[in-house]
Amino acid sequence: MRALVISAVVGAMALTGCQNMEYDKAAIGTGLGALLGAGIAYSNADKDKMGQAAAIGAVVGAGAGLLLDKKEQRLKQELAGTGVDVGRNPDGSINLVMPSVTFATNSSTIQSQFQSALNDVAKVLREDGTANKLAIVVHGHTDNTGSDAINNPLSQNRANSVKNYLASQGISSTRITARGYGSTSPVADNSTAAGREQNRRVEISVYETK
Repeated sequence: MRALVISAVVGAMALTGCQNMEYDKAAIGTGLGALLGAGIAYSNADKDKMGQAAAIGAVVGAGAGLLLDKKEQRLKQELAGTGVDVGRNPDGSINLVMPSVTFATNSSTIQSQFQSALNDVAKVLREDGTANKLAIVVHGHTDNTGSDAINNPLSQNRANSVKNYLASQGISSTRITARGYGSTSPVADNSTAAGREQNRRVEISVYETK
């Protein structure tokens, strides 16, 4: 599988004639497009994200660069100081990480003090009438405290809550997909309180669509 991944990326990069893989968005997009087409990924979360991107007809690489670059900068401006981390996924999509305080313990109800941050997200996505050019995938995650019987539906319900809230703010629900992962995709060490807090999160990936 590792050899297949490397071959897909190298073959795609060769088609672009890219000499600087780190900075050439078109080449990176082509390589990741090849991975999407082959259904290859590096982790459970990455695999699902790539599968979602393929399913929604996401544009990766330079073709989506200008719109998503603009959205990323506006999101950073609007969300400064809210605790939301704004960055990019390896496939070029925008990634928003909502902090654990978005929800109370064992709850899927968005806390009122965090609704303003989601209002800002919806505002930026709607700007310039470009919401119909975007696809949003909401990913819910938990730490490993408790059983899958608790964590799996909780993560799905939290993702659904964010989806429904964005829809209430003028983003068409047909452009939003929600998925819960339970505790299967940690980003930090679950043996520490700080690590568990990082793992209790909701991520929002924003793609441009064809």
